Amino acid sequence: MQANPAVARVASLISEPSRASILTALMDGGLHPATELAYVAGIKPQTASFHLNKMAESGVLTVHTQGRHRYYGITSPEIAQVVELLLSISPPVKVNSLRHSVQDHAMREARTCYDHLAGKFGVQLTEALLLEGIIAEEANGFSITAAGELVLGRLGIQLDEVRKCRRAFAPKCLDWSERRYHLAGALGAAILQLLLERHWVNRLPRTRAIVITAEGKKGLAAAFPSTFSEPL
Repeated sequence: MQANPAVARVASLISEPSRASILTALMDGGLHPATELAYVAGIKPQTASFHLNKMAESGVLTVHTQGRHRYYGITSPEIAQVVELLLSISPPVKVNSLRHSVQDHAMREARTCYDHLAGKFGVQLTEALLLEGIIAEEANGFSITAAGELVLGRLGIQLDEVRKCRRAFAPKCLDWSERRYHLAGALGAAILQLLLERHWVNRLPRTRAIVITAEGKKGLAAAFPSTFSEPL
């Protein structure tokens, strides 16, 4: 079996604490300036620029220039998946303040993992999709069932368009906080986008954490009563 070269590349970067903090912040799938990432990592802007340039040179990060400003983001969903995998086997970060404790709890409950759902909610939703027969588990990922095609189509997901994406359709992604798999890939991204458009979930500012709205709780309970009958 051939080793994935991205794993070794990202592992060498994430072993440095400041770079690990930067990569974790970029797991929201957005583009961020060096000053913001320096603040998140607790380092000087010059130090952050050094780390960012190293990661860009390695192909892990991409750089977008707008005027005099440079914005950084993770190169691809595949790189993001490797980051999540490595975070899942890394020692947990020590919680040393009330604010950090609140943030950590919110992230573990529900968050984005690049462009799909993760945390307790992400794993629960994946299990609901399995339980309802919408997706089926396979060795290296998930597949959508015939019934799932109909259900997701009725919900508004254009599966023909999702399949055209140049990426894995429905891979497994090992959740770093739950230590179980959640749905990733093009289908995972489409489901997150659907929940955002329906206002079933909302992003929280300056964090990857998301919150399930009152409307979302009702909708999830109606769509997946076996999993979400209890209050979220």
